[in-house]
Amino acid sequence: MRTGKSDISGWLVRPAGRHPWAVLAMVLAASAAHAARTTSDGGMDNAIVVRAARTWLAGGSPYDDPHFLYLPSAVLAAVPQALLPGAVLRVLVPCAVTVLLALAWACALRLHRVPLGSRLAVLGLTGLALGFAPFGHLVRLGNWTVTATVALPLALLLASRGRWTGAGVVIGAAVALKPLLAPVVLLFLFAGRWRALVAAVLVPALASAAAALAMPDPAGFFTRTLPFLLHGEDGFVRLYEASPAAVLPRLGVPPALAQGLAVAAASAGVLCAYRRWRRADPGPLRLAETGAGLMLSAFLVSRPSYDHYLLVALPLLLAGLPYAGSVARGAWFWIALVPQAPGLTWPWLEGERRRAFRDAFTLCVLAVSVARQARTGPTGAGERVPPGRAPEPEHAPAAPF
Repeated sequence: MRTGKSDISGWLVRPAGRHPWAVLAMVLAASAAHAARTTSDGGMDNAIVVRAARTWLAGGSPYDDPHFLYLPSAVLAAVPQALLPGAVLRVLVPCAVTVLLALAWACALRLHRVPLGSRLAVLGLTGLALGFAPFGHLVRLGNWTVTATVALPLALLLASRGRWTGAGVVIGAAVALKPLLAPVVLLFLFAGRWRALVAAVLVPALASAAAALAMPDPAGFFTRTLPFLLHGEDGFVRLYEASPAAVLPRLGVPPALAQGLAVAAASAGVLCAYRRWRRADPGPLRLAETGAGLMLSAFLVSRPSYDHYLLVALPLLLAGLPYAGSVARGAWFWIALVPQAPGLTWPWLEGERRRAFRDAFTLCVLAVSVARQARTGPTGAGERVPPGRAPEPEHAPAAPF
């Protein structure tokens, strides 16, 4: 391990005191309580899924609502919520989303072998809750993106321990709830983990097929939802999309050209993710940066692509901060996050419907920052100060966990 005496890595992985944890608990509790006071049915996005489940229970088709963009298996998963009164959901859902976001951060830390009681653990989650606006947006909306936010670091953690089939099952289960993590199957392809690949495909396919048989419109996802997505949804929703394919036309770029540029950027990102995997340097950065690169590349071209999708990749990257050569050590990683600071007013971008330009900046800069790792040499990558140790030693052993 080679670090300078001023390197912050050793400080970050040392145990945190009680006071930072008390602050974190207050911040998370306040975020969930605010969401509970200002939303109904656990948030606007969660309400869409719950309403679809209630429609199905009443004998209708969940796909009558064009904004229900999930696989049939999600309808059955939402049934328990559909049976609860709105007063319970408005409290339960924000709390559940907050807990799942904390669990996602814990999985990202464990992937990077960072102690859960460390300073990075408490300060990182506090920073996400206070300094990253999409965190609060996700809690208030109750969007099921939170399932992908947990599933990706959990799957990569399992893969890092050699449990690739389990990782495939986790990804498949997340896709069954929301198809956001479908691009991660490319990671299994890169790694030649065919059982994991089959599991990631079969789990949502079988779950959705079984659920579709119970629907009055079994093919509704293909006949209604996919055409809606391929046409870029409706004009209202398009104002909140962060992908270049949605943002560039608002700047006067022809839609066909904007879509072509987005596809080219996403393809380049996938190629960079493949090169990052092929570099095969030791340590957890390989898995984290490849997985994050695949997801950010998909967000460049996917419709829709919202600000809270960034939480799928960001914890993976931020948790790698103690490692030399990680994305989080680069200046552009932090520059990308500046537009997401809550309360910061940007000229001409003050309106809520114009925040997509800020989200697009964050998405594109993060994607480029991760893509650059494909050509970064292995020198220094994967090295970290062991937990509980000062950074002075020149050759410290790796952490034993």
